[in-house]
Amino acid sequence: MKKATKFSSALLALTLGLTACSGGQDTDKKETTDKKDDAKKSEEVVKIVYARGKDATKATDEIVKAFEAKYPNIDVEFREMPSDTGAQHDAYVTMLNAKSSEIDVMDLDVIWPAEFAQAGYVLPLDRFIEKDGIDLSTYNQGALAAGNFDGKQWAMPKFIDTGLLFYRKDIVPEDKVPKTWDELLAAAREFKGKGGTQFGYLMQAKQYEGLVCNAIEFIAAYGGKIVDENNNVVVNSPETIKGLKKMVEIATSDVVPSNITTFTEPESHTAFIEGQSSFIRNWPYQYALANDPEQSKIVDKVGVAPLPAGDKGSAAALGGWMTAINAYSKNKEAAWEFVKFMTGPEGQKISAIYGGLAPTLPALFKDEEVLKANPFFAEQGFVDGLNAAVPRPVVPNYPEVSEIIQINVSKAIAGQITVEEAVANMEKEIKAVMQ
Repeated sequence: MKKATKFSSALLALTLGLTACSGGQDTDKKETTDKKDDAKKSEEVVKIVYARGKDATKATDEIVKAFEAKYPNIDVEFREMPSDTGAQHDAYVTMLNAKSSEIDVMDLDVIWPAEFAQAGYVLPLDRFIEKDGIDLSTYNQGALAAGNFDGKQWAMPKFIDTGLLFYRKDIVPEDKVPKTWDELLAAAREFKGKGGTQFGYLMQAKQYEGLVCNAIEFIAAYGGKIVDENNNVVVNSPETIKGLKKMVEIATSDVVPSNITTFTEPESHTAFIEGQSSFIRNWPYQYALANDPEQSKIVDKVGVAPLPAGDKGSAAALGGWMTAINAYSKNKEAAWEFVKFMTGPEGQKISAIYGGLAPTLPALFKDEEVLKANPFFAEQGFVDGLNAAVPRPVVPNYPEVSEIIQINVSKAIAGQITVEEAVANMEKEIKAVMQ
């Protein structure tokens, strides 16, 4: 028999209390009937549908298996969404615009929660968090912030991705690993050409979302912001200007390829694993790629560190995925139990072990089983880099804001406008689309 739900247990207690207070000769018969009805309810199974993109690992299956073992009265059906994040986003929007309840729980890219919250697609989770005493201070605060909009928590962080600095250990001594962007530029010049390299530094500077991530890192490192916590556009500041000037200085220097404005992740990571550069800014996957003997010429020669700091410290663009509840779900309580499990210690541990995903709960980086499956997580540079994560602007119309940033930063790198002009343009244009 399935275990009784809290509701069923409470109902049984109430029924017995009322029966005891009532007189009459049918008491025993009524009590027996109520017990049978309650037992029947305890066997009822709630079904929820969980949607996410294709998972090539065993993580999702293992999470569902572990959850159903712990909650035998909740069945989870996995609904595979398109692997392309843009197509996945559009599929969700189409479904939720129609107020569909066909899915209950869904994974969201970190740049979607504000949009989905504003549209009324997802459920605020604060009452569940408070009811179950979830300690939000145990989460990576950058990852947590990506799911917070208008003072409410709309999604829980599931795993984290963040920008990191990778370097050639066989070329760059430990005491020469740059701590600041000025040191990075100097080190990139010093080690360019050493060990058969052609470049000193690689980044993503094409006009696309990756350029925004790089820009956010420079802006935040010098104390600037695009949008503040109250949704005020604050991009036109001395701090933002200083950060973007440093980005333009590096992107137009002799340490990067002359065609750096055509580089996305594949171009930059390919050049790095072919031994063409001493340093690269990229996402955590770069480490595994660099140590894959089937693809890489630099196996066992790569170190990792936080991105260099500006005046206000190191900052890394936050990536990763979060989990939310469909506002139109008919099984919100059961959906929350699954969200709580999957984004809590048990679920994130499974994701790390079976999916190689970086937890948003820092304590898991000290877990022996997690480290055995992912030795890379023990690298102090990796952990420090994660702790430096900052979200991109948490706004409901993020795609429009991203395009404005891309266009103006690209023009500044190309020398078509000054950084001051780029920042002034961004201020004006972002305010216009956020009205």
